Amino acid sequence: MTLDLLLTSQSGDAADVAGRAEALGYGSLWLGELWGTAAPVKLAQIATQTETIGLGTAILNVYSRSPAVLAMTAASLDELSDGRFTLGVGTSTRKAIEDLHSTDFDRPVRRSHETIELIKAFLDGDDRVEYDGELLSAADFPPLGREVPVYHAALGPANRRVVARLCDGWIPHNIPFSELPDAFDYVVEHLPDGRRPDDVVVAPYVPSAVDDDAETARDVVRGHVAYYVGNGDGYKRAVGAKYPDAADAVREAWTDGDRRRAAAAVTDEMVDDLGVAGTPERARERMRELLESAVIDRPMLVVPGNASEAVAERTIEALAPERL
Repeated sequence: MTLDLLLTSQSGDAADVAGRAEALGYGSLWLGELWGTAAPVKLAQIATQTETIGLGTAILNVYSRSPAVLAMTAASLDELSDGRFTLGVGTSTRKAIEDLHSTDFDRPVRRSHETIELIKAFLDGDDRVEYDGELLSAADFPPLGREVPVYHAALGPANRRVVARLCDGWIPHNIPFSELPDAFDYVVEHLPDGRRPDDVVVAPYVPSAVDDDAETARDVVRGHVAYYVGNGDGYKRAVGAKYPDAADAVREAWTDGDRRRAAAAVTDEMVDDLGVAGTPERARERMRELLESAVIDRPMLVVPGNASEAVAERTIEALAPERL
């Protein structure tokens, strides 16, 4: 069991945070990517300034870079970090893909399947890559000869089947912790012959906030959940499977432009089932509970993008592995 650290937005310099995370005993540092910072560029810098901490992307979307570019990026970062890199990919959201990347958000499950299949062939296939899919194709290029784990941020059942067939790890985000055992059972049911449950690492996002004022910390997680439920249909469905009325209320308020009301619609039960928040003592207690979960292999402590710099620093320090 290891505890990783994921930065969705950087307050301060990510390379400095990486050095602190390595000293505090975090197993890996993961960078998200939406807008503002190119995660692979920052990870290249971090790779040269750290020695032991693992590095990963959570997530790079499967639309804005081709499978070949994703494979070259993974191979380069893995070489630069002496084998410490993990490639985390996912579909992102219609909003991000269409309004930011000017690309149709078409057939996301099929796009994920073919992209991951091609990435793995490009990275460490046995022969020159020949691929003729429904959406993607490649012809007569040699593999790069790097074994890089590929994780997928799958939410719905169809994308979880992609995890079962192809992936080294699963990054569930906004699936309530209480629902994870059943969700992973679905992955296990669809493993092909020759694959075992232990072949798929379960690495959920754990949005976390620590403050001496418990409500300040909980409000950070409320805002984080509201942002994702408000913006992404997949995230809304994942949360709504357990909390349908609250998810509808969050989406309605968000669509109306009332961010405060959207966050307020995230209930206390949802905060505790989707994140870790509270005073240092209570947050550490809850994180220990998750670390002891039979289904979770490597939780990713997520510092929400709406956290203040003070809360972000307090959270990273208070929940450091050496303090759990």
